[in-house]
Amino acid sequence: MQQNFRIFAHTINIVNNTTFPCEVIVGNGKIVSIEPCNKDLCSTYILPGFIDAHVHIESSLLVPSEFARMAVLHGMVGTVSDPHEIANVLGVKGVEYMLEIAAQVPFHFFFGAPSCVPATQFETAGATLDVDAVNKLLLRSDIWYLAEMMNYPGVIHRDPDVMAKIALAHQYHKPVDGHAPGLRGNDMKLYVSAGIVTDHECFTLDEAIEKINAGMIIQIREGSAARNFEALHPLLKLYPNKVMFCSDDKHPDSLMEGHINLLVKRALALNYDLYDVLRAASLHARDHYKLPVGMLQVGDPADFIEIDNPQSFNILRTWIRGECVAENGKSNINSVHPRIINHFIEREIDPTEIEITATEQSFLYAIEAFEGQLITGSFKFPHGKKLGEKITSFPKEDVLKIVVVNRYENKPPAVAFIKNLGLKTGAFASTVAHDSHNIIAAGCDDESILKAIQLLMESNGGLAAVNELENCVLPLPVAGLMSNLDAWKIADEYIQIDQFVKEKLGSPLRAPFMTLSFMALLVIPELKLSDKGLFDGKNFRFCSPFLA
Repeated sequence: MQQNFRIFAHTINIVNNTTFPCEVIVGNGKIVSIEPCNKDLCSTYILPGFIDAHVHIESSLLVPSEFARMAVLHGMVGTVSDPHEIANVLGVKGVEYMLEIAAQVPFHFFFGAPSCVPATQFETAGATLDVDAVNKLLLRSDIWYLAEMMNYPGVIHRDPDVMAKIALAHQYHKPVDGHAPGLRGNDMKLYVSAGIVTDHECFTLDEAIEKINAGMIIQIREGSAARNFEALHPLLKLYPNKVMFCSDDKHPDSLMEGHINLLVKRALALNYDLYDVLRAASLHARDHYKLPVGMLQVGDPADFIEIDNPQSFNILRTWIRGECVAENGKSNINSVHPRIINHFIEREIDPTEIEITATEQSFLYAIEAFEGQLITGSFKFPHGKKLGEKITSFPKEDVLKIVVVNRYENKPPAVAFIKNLGLKTGAFASTVAHDSHNIIAAGCDDESILKAIQLLMESNGGLAAVNELENCVLPLPVAGLMSNLDAWKIADEYIQIDQFVKEKLGSPLRAPFMTLSFMALLVIPELKLSDKGLFDGKNFRFCSPFLA
């Protein structure tokens, strides 16, 4: 542990827009002094460490301690983390688990109180966080904000429970995070007027500008599935003080490659101002959420990174509270081997439970998935079956059967159809299925779908992929969402199962499991599938998988 030391480097001061050679002295985990020095003593640069302004740690498939071990390699010193994935499985107990594990490593985890558990009344979650539960969480000093308010219809129509949760956050002077994909006009203004000031769901520049003009701060998201940097990066010049960088969801393979540092590099390559970019990567999140993260000022916690230069931006070392947590590509954070908690009912699915037969209506109303987006469309597909005939998948037309199985109760599965997953054979399945995390599976035939589901039943959660000859499984015993094993081991296993789906099943998607996981996320339009049925996200109601 390196608590007291000095470093000679060019200091990039993002508070007052200066860069100068200096000697930085660190004592007892804080910046003691920053004094100008001879530039010949300085061969590298130091700057504040990065903060992910909105992320679900669970989506990395890693517990917080393992997430931190990998993230610090990329200059990360903190995350604004919404634990609503595990909360949907285990309630307050799940949030407390994340806090417990996070506290065991040198990293700044800033967790929020999940606002929407379950996300809607149209799905079955493993727990409920009512107003009283949210109040108890917000009272905690280690809960920093009210996490993304996904129930935007509830906000617009002033649902009493929704508004009570928002009022509690305001009462305790804690920010309220937003989630309003595609929301525009008067409805958006009503949403903002409730005191919700961030949004990470913008997918067009016009939408983002409209929200900024209404008083919002936009979190430019670049995750494993949803990638909005290309659409939104002009905000860095147009509204540099109204943007933050975030990932939202980051699978372990992409976390191994990089984090917020990759957004910084891309923005600098587009010739955006260095200080504007770095403030979006750290300072704006620190200020908005009032986080005790150092910004390389005298008296601050010593949370900073060292790079070779701003042009190549290779991260050499990362410090948190004066401790060198990463150096030359090696993490100095030790594994903590956390305990396992879960909520899962194992049962066998009968083949008849996922059968669907033709009605008098001659078209299927199918989900249309899009690469790199959480939003979906709808697709009218002629099934060509006679009344009463069984309808299976149509792999040649890339229209596959999709199934959601309740993991908490013994209830019949929901069945629908989806386009653009690209499988040519077999099936894949996951218990990472936002936000209630029931089992979701899709495939080219019923037998493969059932086989993939059964593998997850046997492992009490995880990811599975099958074809006629092979099975591939990545167990996620912690809530069916995370592994408690080494981050690099899980990243390697994820890469293997990801490649299995791409190379042996035929999916062309960049992140097929991530895309599949969002096909149950009802709060993002247009068409999704919950354990209770096919859901119209625009009109917030169930609909039939058949059309005339």
